Amino acid sequence: MSVALRERREELELVAAEAERARAGSGRLVLLRGATGTGRTALLEAAAEQAEAAGMRVLRARCSPDETSVPFGAVFQLLAHGPGFESAAGEEPDPPGTPPHLGRPARLWRLLRGYADDAPLLVAVDDVHLADESSRRWLVEAVRRIDRLPVLMVVTERSQYDIDPPADGLVHTLSPALVRTRTLAPLSAGSAAELVRSALGRPAPAEWVDGCVRAGAGSPLLLRALLDDLGGTAPEDTPAALPDSCAALYPGSYAAAVSWWLDSAGPTTTEVARALAALDDDEEDEEKEKEGNGNGNGNGEGGRGGHGDADAELLARMAGADPARVPGWLTAMTGLGLLRPGPGGRPRYAHPLLRDAVLSSWSGALRQAAHHRAAEAMLRRGDRAEAVAGQLLRSAPVGEAWATGVLLDAADLAVRDDRSDDALAFLRRALDEPMPDARRSVVLTELGSLEYATVRSTAGIPRLAEAMRLPGLPRDRVRAAVALGTALARRGEARAAIDVLRGLEDEHLTGHPDLVRTVQTASALLSDHDPGTRRDVYRWLRETAERSPRLVGTAGQALLVRYESTAGLTSAASAMRRIRALLAQPADPLAEGFLLGTAAAVAQWADQLDEAERLVRRGLAGQRPSLLHPMHLALQNVRVDIAAARGAYAELLADPGVLSPVAGRPDPANAQAHALIALVETGRTEEATRLADGFDLQNPHDTWELNRFLYARGVLRAATGDPAGALGDFLECGRHQSARDVVSPVVTPWRTASAECHLALGRPRQALALAEEELRLAMVWNTPRVLGRALRVLGTATGGRRGLELTDRAVRILRQGAGGASGGTPGATSEATPGATPEVAPGATPEAASEVASDGGGTGAPGGEPVDTELIPALIAQGRRLTAAGERARAREALREAAERAERLGAVRMRATAEAALREGGARRAATARTGSGSLTASERRIAELAAQSRTNMEIAELLHLARRTVETHLTSAYRKLGIRRRAELGAALADAGSRSGPPGGTRA
Repeated sequence: MSVALRERREELELVAAEAERARAGSGRLVLLRGATGTGRTALLEAAAEQAEAAGMRVLRARCSPDETSVPFGAVFQLLAHGPGFESAAGEEPDPPGTPPHLGRPARLWRLLRGYADDAPLLVAVDDVHLADESSRRWLVEAVRRIDRLPVLMVVTERSQYDIDPPADGLVHTLSPALVRTRTLAPLSAGSAAELVRSALGRPAPAEWVDGCVRAGAGSPLLLRALLDDLGGTAPEDTPAALPDSCAALYPGSYAAAVSWWLDSAGPTTTEVARALAALDDDEEDEEKEKEGNGNGNGNGEGGRGGHGDADAELLARMAGADPARVPGWLTAMTGLGLLRPGPGGRPRYAHPLLRDAVLSSWSGALRQAAHHRAAEAMLRRGDRAEAVAGQLLRSAPVGEAWATGVLLDAADLAVRDDRSDDALAFLRRALDEPMPDARRSVVLTELGSLEYATVRSTAGIPRLAEAMRLPGLPRDRVRAAVALGTALARRGEARAAIDVLRGLEDEHLTGHPDLVRTVQTASALLSDHDPGTRRDVYRWLRETAERSPRLVGTAGQALLVRYESTAGLTSAASAMRRIRALLAQPADPLAEGFLLGTAAAVAQWADQLDEAERLVRRGLAGQRPSLLHPMHLALQNVRVDIAAARGAYAELLADPGVLSPVAGRPDPANAQAHALIALVETGRTEEATRLADGFDLQNPHDTWELNRFLYARGVLRAATGDPAGALGDFLECGRHQSARDVVSPVVTPWRTASAECHLALGRPRQALALAEEELRLAMVWNTPRVLGRALRVLGTATGGRRGLELTDRAVRILRQGAGGASGGTPGATSEATPGATPEVAPGATPEAASEVASDGGGTGAPGGEPVDTELIPALIAQGRRLTAAGERARAREALREAAERAERLGAVRMRATAEAALREGGARRAATARTGSGSLTASERRIAELAAQSRTNMEIAELLHLARRTVETHLTSAYRKLGIRRRAELGAALADAGSRSGPPGGTRA
């Protein structure tokens, strides 16, 4: 059965029954109604063939829009081939006053009756809605008279809801007793799928078949045209999905069929159909709509303003149609299968191919005008800015202020939602609208910043340079200069970046001392990208601050604190006092970001990780992420540094982007250096090697991030049995840092790492010298982390009883930093806290530093932050020294604790090292029960019990005098060991644990 006759058996049976009735002398009209493309013509032809086979004479007429002005044109087609037609039709119209029984209609009727006297008739008229008025009147009169004649009249009529109300149908004035009406339904999905599979001739991908069915939209016309374009049989390499564009179809039967369907519907319906297609541009827009609704930014149903009455109103405005008719059209087209409910019930085309075909014959100018009207309509009804801006993206420039405002508002919302691509599109489109030069400069600054951050390399720099050339307010010019300087510095052009800032300071900032200070601070920060420039800038900054601190401002003074911290010229306690004093002072909004970022870095070095984290959050909250700013990346780097200090390896590796080089950026970043170490510590050395090998460090830009990566690569090489290669990386890191006046171990402890490599290579004297120098510098900074590390390595290099004392001392200091049993808070002391050590001058000898350490000196900096990343290797070193001294019981205790802490931290490498040391010391197996209740430490169990009592993390921290982060770390470890995911499961897990035997902490060897 042909496509057009699928599911038409009932209609054919009805015509057959009525034909039998007509042959018996009782005629009637059968009206076959249906939408465009539902197969009316094919059904009428099948009915005619059926009647001929039954012995009936068939008279045919097919109406056309080109003949609507020809009187009796359709009737002439019916009767033209029989005898007597010429005399009945007459060559000229009847003269006025001709009696009805002598007129042309009567003569034509008598001619029809004469045909019926000879044989039963089937009168088949196709597309009667296109018939001329005279023919329509004649056919209606004929229906009234054939009930006693052997005449069956079968007529097809288009019946489809259009925007412009249609004329009355043929049977409008006829009695229902004279007419049998059938409305042709669209093809069912099942029949359409069978036809598609039959055309393919072999099993077809389900998605491909479904796409054909949806693109056919239940219309035999469209489905047949689509199958013609697809060649009847799909090629062997047919993709799983149907194409979305008519450009992929040949010879274009489908697009022509859709065009004919539109022409049949009329110009107003065509405009509405195209407007709907324009609003439904692609599937990606629908996904954005969902995201917008999920973020709570929607007004109704997503980015284009809802559905139902709202959609109808918008379509009506776009097409200039009657708003009262559009909802009915949407409902009717959905019923036919051309439209389907989309997200939130919004009507959309059944397949992108259908939508594309509707748009294909629409000129670009008309489409842009429709989007312009849509934007205006959506603005008037109060749609959200992004919805209106989405229409403006597809329209020509409007030339009015409202369009600029909407686009910039939409860009702002996209930036807040971290949708850079959308923000870029809105900003680029905004530049097409007229705006004052000062505002254009601001837009160019944001657009250039986003383009640089998104595309990297040189992208965005021309925009920023153009922003600098335009006039603007001093603050806006400073933002543009800082953004351009940041881009240049990251590209390795630090000197050019500083020249941009200095040029602005000299020419445009007279009378704005606050802005001058901001520019100077930005210059100092950007100079970090060039060692030579950095020395000059900080020399000027120090000299100016000595004469008049106000000239450099709070941010500049904070940078000096940071410089002194890394140069080994101050202690952590002194640095934090000065930083907190600066934070207490009023700060200019433009300079506050510099102050907060610098303060966060110093706090992180001082082991005040919670305070550093608060400063990072505050600093990032005050940053506009769409504007390039040196402190934005600096704050993100401090956040990464904090995670590394805590040993949060999963957090460091959470972003897949850090595990490979970034496109457009040949040099490694700080986050990648930390990720490299995290991979090593979690036992993923193969991945770490791939990451390290992904960078060519032959001719890199000499940045501080390069130093961090050299150190990380050294860690990898040391862990994989290449102490010589590791030593080269550590020493190279040290050379680069020394060139920047960075000598303190707070940034990268390259000396202790180098000392360990010398020991592995059998060079104890070189190791001892480096370890003593590291301790001297660590005593200046005076925090548990740097002191404990320096004492540990010095103890290992020293060996013997003296080495054991030094490692014992390292463990005691680091326990204080880790919180010990009481945790500790900033400024608090406990029984475990040793007496404060006097600050050691930078020029103190290694011997003096060693004496201070051996005399029981401690850290004057506040404790309380977890430092397990240093305590674990200190415990391992202590255990090995105890084993060498014959104190095997104490050694096993230290090594078991190291293994337990490493297990809790997820530090696979350190856990393996601790367990290997245990075996070397005579332990039969590992100390840690890694899962289950037996693996919980006493601290974990106590915290878990309090959490099970519905206490919050903050309440537990206050109760046990611990840092909140320490509580979170212990709970995370407890969850993992107990095999649970939620706080609510703690009670049952602990109760189950209590019913089992076995001491807490696992079985000792």
